Order: sequence, then structure tokens, then C-alpha cells
Amino acid sequence: MTCDVDLYRANALRVLTRIVDAAMLGAIERYVKQAVVDSSAQVSSSALVSASHLFNSSPECAAVVRRWITETTEATSSPNEMVQFHAVLYQIKQHDRLGISKLVTQYSQRNNLRSPLALVLLIRYSTRLLRAEGIPAGESITQHGSPAAKAAFQFLEASLRHKSEMVVYEAAKGICGLPNLEPQDLSGAVSVLQLFLSSPKPTVRFAAMKTLAAVSATQPRVVAKCNEDLEALISDSNRSIATLAITTLLKTGSENSVDRLLKQISSFLTDIADEYKISVVRSLQQLCLTYPAKHRILVGFLSNFLREEGGFDFKKSIVASIVSLIRSVPETTESSLLHLCEFIEDCEFTMLSTQILHLLGELGPQTSAPARYIRFIYNRVILENAAVRAAAVSSLAKFAAQCPSLRSSILTLLKRSLADEDDETRDRASVAVSVIEAAMEKNPYIPPPEDAEPEDIQPDKPVDDDSAAFIYMESLPMSFDKLERSLKAYTSSAVDMSNSTPLTLSALPIVEDTAEDLIAADAVNGMDGETTPGIAEEKKAEPVDPAAAVYAIPELASLGRVFRTSQPVALTESETEYVVTCIKHIYEEQLVLQFTVQNTIETQCLKNVTVAIDDSDSELFDVSGEIAAESIAYGETKNCFTVLQRNMDSSLMPGVFACELHFSLVEVDPVSGEEEGEGFDEEYPTDDLEITTADFMAKVSVPDFRKAWETIGNSNEVLEKFALQFKKLEEAIAAVMNFLGMQPCDGTGVIKPNSGGKPHMLHLSGVFVGGKSVLARSQIAMQGDSGVILKIAVRSEDETISRLVADCIR
Repeated sequence: MTCDVDLYRANALRVLTRIVDAAMLGAIERYVKQAVVDSSAQVSSSALVSASHLFNSSPECAAVVRRWITETTEATSSPNEMVQFHAVLYQIKQHDRLGISKLVTQYSQRNNLRSPLALVLLIRYSTRLLRAEGIPAGESITQHGSPAAKAAFQFLEASLRHKSEMVVYEAAKGICGLPNLEPQDLSGAVSVLQLFLSSPKPTVRFAAMKTLAAVSATQPRVVAKCNEDLEALISDSNRSIATLAITTLLKTGSENSVDRLLKQISSFLTDIADEYKISVVRSLQQLCLTYPAKHRILVGFLSNFLREEGGFDFKKSIVASIVSLIRSVPETTESSLLHLCEFIEDCEFTMLSTQILHLLGELGPQTSAPARYIRFIYNRVILENAAVRAAAVSSLAKFAAQCPSLRSSILTLLKRSLADEDDETRDRASVAVSVIEAAMEKNPYIPPPEDAEPEDIQPDKPVDDDSAAFIYMESLPMSFDKLERSLKAYTSSAVDMSNSTPLTLSALPIVEDTAEDLIAADAVNGMDGETTPGIAEEKKAEPVDPAAAVYAIPELASLGRVFRTSQPVALTESETEYVVTCIKHIYEEQLVLQFTVQNTIETQCLKNVTVAIDDSDSELFDVSGEIAAESIAYGETKNCFTVLQRNMDSSLMPGVFACELHFSLVEVDPVSGEEEGEGFDEEYPTDDLEITTADFMAKVSVPDFRKAWETIGNSNEVLEKFALQFKKLEEAIAAVMNFLGMQPCDGTGVIKPNSGGKPHMLHLSGVFVGGKSVLARSQIAMQGDSGVILKIAVRSEDETISRLVADCIR
């Protein structure tokens, strides 16, 4: 390390810093500090890299390295570009926001960094600083940002004019990646990227294209000025660049340019791999949602490629896109179903055939001419394998269930499957024949006279009590996954298991929708729960019953079944001596509060731990019992419980209860762990506990919100209008869902892209304590800059509950 040969000194520094610890580092600290400012670029760079490794090795070494900030700052003035790159001080100051701000301001204004790599690092630090600033949407950084943010953004804009392509691209990428930027703030970066699109270097073109593609997802109008350059890249020899160009054009193009784009894409798709085709298909789907008037052209274009060569994932993505368009743009239903019928005539993928057949059974009977699809479905019974034949039989049965005029013809076709060689197909056909014959016998179809006027002909629909329609068209009230969870919750309750009443679906416990259910619901494309391509199928974790801790205690298990369990609520800060959280277990007549207490003091042991609730001001709840945690040693987390008895004569209303942790404190020897002394009673104040009406609402979705809304009727409907103080529509939607404690349905929990500031319709469903279903429809609209207007209608089986839910808005 003290050798005269620079190569040996540099290598010695690298090796030594890999093997020394904090104690030995003090002995060589002087040599390393001298090496940082050494005149040899090789030695200086090695010392700086070694310092970086030492900083990450241990907190003790990091404390030593922090003392070298003077030498490191001096190294940034080195004439060698690599030394400047290694000398940037971000690592030392990464947890000091003010220090980072000064670092960015200092070097961006001094202009003494000549290394492009060092400038790239500084640009990245500036970008992180701007992201941490959090400029609200609708406000320009140059006008409303802090002085540090303004200086950082000015540095990024100045870097767009640097002579190094590396620096220019990093600055453009950093600006484009900032959230909530106004179009005028992006224009400079987009102009630079537009120039890069014509670069002779494929890497530069790809980098610019990838960044513009990301910007087009949020700011398509800003990128639209690059459309001519993007069209030129469709024929680029690099297929990745060409694919990005196509997908970006589909986001930025106008309605008039759709036909021209499709002509260019048709010749392009035949030459690329399936993975690129899938991304183009998804972009076409978004384009159809943006311009619904072009649905015939776009669906026809997609269906043409169903007949072309391609793998399973490609065909699956097209089918998924068509089905998603059927759900989003109902006008596409009939033409899309016919395209899918033609596809299954020569489809080689069993999974896709069965999915399309199930979709035909669901939507086909509701079209203007259901009979036209029977031929396509019956061809599958004759020509396909067992799985497809079984799906075709089920689809025919659904047509017969919903179209009484077709029952006799379909019955003839189904009887031919009674001798099928496959057990599943035979069984389905047997059940279908039996159900349809019984329905025809009870409600025979009477065809209208030949000379009847069109307005005199009754619609071809089953009667209200038709058994076939009930069996084939009424879905289960919950998914199979939720049914499994509900059965497990039923078996875990001792009171339920000892009950001799026959088990029915209505008697099962209410199961709330989990985060996994929401993700699956958002990803479902409408075909038998199949998710859209690209979503990884992960193995689901075994669900844990949140009320298991209650059922494990005999005194609490005797209270019966828990209706729902809330999320944990923190009653203390996570850094305090005793960390307390509360979980609310809701019963019809009781409320069990589960307090989780953690002891973080090494010299103490807590005995007989309870949480006292002050119920003196409440007319609704009275404390009826407590179950203490016997002992909580250092580092342990245990539960104690408080039972509140509900006054059933009083209506539910929000309440706030003062809480206090009570325990007997015993001193503990931290070395031996033995208790010292008898201990003494102690009290520890916590935050107040709030009990809201939303705590008594289970988040349960309904399969068909519109049907459920009409079924429940308006006899107990409550209408209200509120003015809410929110600056963003997204915040207002989240707040309404939080206030009501209900589950969003039909994907209305998020704002659709390109909504254009229109009022947002939010559909919510839930089950109130006592098993009462509640539905809510709300319209949320921005009112200039003054806030949000909320119009809400709540329906339930009880007008009192409707009023309670509507009054949750505050």
C-alpha cells in the first residue's frame, strides 16, 4: 500500500478493504484518505471504490468513511473522468435529504464535472430529489416547486443540451419519468427523444423509443408530434423498436388514422415473434376502448389473425381482447361472437374452445338471433374431443334454459349425446335432458300465430319460476374459493359445529373479499375466470381465519360466530416502549376487542396485561368482560381481550373510546433473565379507539351489480348529496370506499384511463351485521378547484340501515 508502483498500491487497497473490519480500518485510515486525493487516477479511483465497499460492509465502517467527506469532495475536482464518477458523494449523504439537495445544487451550478458518467449519476440524484418533492398534479415544478426542486429541474433541462448522448438521454428519461408533470415541462425532453429516433445507432433508437412508449401511456398528446418519426420506425430492422413504435402509435394516433395504421400493422405482424404480437394485440384492445366507433374494424382485424398461424399465448391474447371488448363495448357482442364461432371451427387448443363455448352459452341466448349459434356449438359435439364435447353440451343446455322456443330442437340434439363414450359428456347430457323435459312439461312453449303482429309477439324468455332457467342461469352466491373459506370458518366455530340445524348456503359465515380476490377480479377477462395473458399464476397462500384467536379461547368461542374482523389499528407508535394494536371482532350483539401488546424493554416483564376501555359516555356499548394476557416478556407479543356488550335498543352510531394499558411491572435481570422483586401496578396511556359504522359492514361483492340493484328495489332507498373537500377524484373515490366500508364492483373502484374528467360512477356492495345486503351507487364529480360533489343512492332490506350507511359520509 506504500509501494511506489501505482498498480500495486491500487490492488493492495482493493484487497485490504475487503478483509479489514472496523477495528483494523482505523490503522490504515490515514493511508486510504491519502490515496483518495492521490495524483494517480488509478490509485484515487481504487481508493474511492474501496471506500464504497467499506461503507456497505458494516455500520461501524460506514461511520469511519463518513469522515472522509473532505477528501472525497476534493477528488471530484480531479481531471480524470473515472475519478470524478467514483467521487460523487451520494452514498455518504443518501439518508440526508438536505445534504442531497445541497449536493445536487452545488455540482449542477458549479459545472466542474466533466465526466459523462458522473453527470449521469448527478441526473439520477436530481430525479430522486424531484420525486421526493411530490409536486401535485396540475402544478408546474418551475412555478410551484421549492428552490431545490427548481434548481434540480433546471439542471435536468440544461443537461438536454450536453454534447454526450449518454447525458442527454439520461436527462430526458429522468424528466419523462417524473410524476404529475405538465405537458409544457415535458416538451423539451420529448423533442430530444424525437431527434434520437433518427439516430443510426440501434441502441439509441431503442432507448428513445422505450421512453416515448412509457410517456404515451400517460401523456399521448405530447408524444403525438413524433408520429411521423414513429411511422418510419415500423419498418426498422430491429423488431423490438418496430413493435414499440406500433404500440406507441396506437396510443397516440387519432381516430382518422386507425385504418392507415391497421394496413401497416397487417404486413408487420406476420414477420414478428408471438411475444411482440401479444403486445400489439393489447394496444389494439386499448385503441378500441378509446375509439368505440371503430369496433367493427378492430374486432375484424383481430379475428383475421385468429385464423393465421400462431402459438397458444398469441391466440389466447386475441380471444381475451375480444371478450374484454364485448364486456366494455356491448355493441361488439354479436359480431365478436360470430368471429369466435368461426375460430372454434378449426381451433387446435382445447382450453380456448371450452372457454369460448362457455361464453357462447352465457351471451348467445341474449342476442337478437340465438339460433344462429346452435350449428357452431353442435359441430363441437360431433367433431371434438371429450372436454370440448362436454362444454358444448353445457352451452346447448344454457341456450335451452333461456330460449323456450329452441328447447324442442336442442332436446333432440342433446339426446344424441346420451350414448357418448365420455362419462362427463353423458352425465351432462343426461342432466340437461331431464331438466329441460321437466321445464317443458311444466311450462310448454306456445308459438305465436303466423299472422301475429311483431308487437303482439311475446319475448322469447322463460317464465319467472322456470326450473331450467334457475338451474343453469342462477350462479352460486359466492365463488368456490370463497365457499371453501366460508366452510373452514364454519367448522372452526364450536357453536356452529354443535348446531343441529341443516347446513345451507345462507347459513354459512360471511366471507369478505381479499386483496387476491380484487386482483383476480380486475384481471378477469370475462371467460370463466381466466386472467389476461401475462399475469403470472401464483400459488395462493393458505388463508388464515382472522377470528382464530377468538375461537381458541373457550369463553369467547361460546359467544358464537364472528360476523367480520377489522384490520389492525395502531394505538401507539411503533417506536414506543409498549406497542399496542387493536383488532375489532364484530358480533351481532357483542364487540370483542383483541389488543396485541408487544414489550420492547429488555429489563421489564409485564404481568396481568389488560386494556381498560372508558365506556361512561357511550349508550351503545358497555364493557362486559376482560381476558388478560398473563405475562409478556421482552420481545414477546401477546393478546388480551375486552368484550363490549351492544345495547340492541340503541341504533348504531360512531363512537370514540379512551383506552389505557394496565399491567403489573416486574423488573428483570437482562443477563440472567430472572425476575427481581414483586412488581407494581402501572398504567400506560394509548390513543383513543374509534368505532365506526363501517366496522359493521362486510366487504362482499356481488356477481351482477345491475341485477342485484334491480332485485333489491327502491322501497328502502336513501338519496343524499355531499360536497367533499378533495383536490383529486382518485382521493375522493378512495375516501368514499373507506367511509362506507364497502366493496367496489364491476371495476368501478378505479378511474378508467382517458376518462376526460367526466363524473365517475362508483358501485359498492356489502353485507351489514345481521346479514342484510347493502348496495350503493354514487356519482363523484370534480367541481372546479373547490372540491368534489358526491351524489349517492343506498339500497338495502332495511331503511334504517340505508340511512346509517348514507350517514357514514363525513
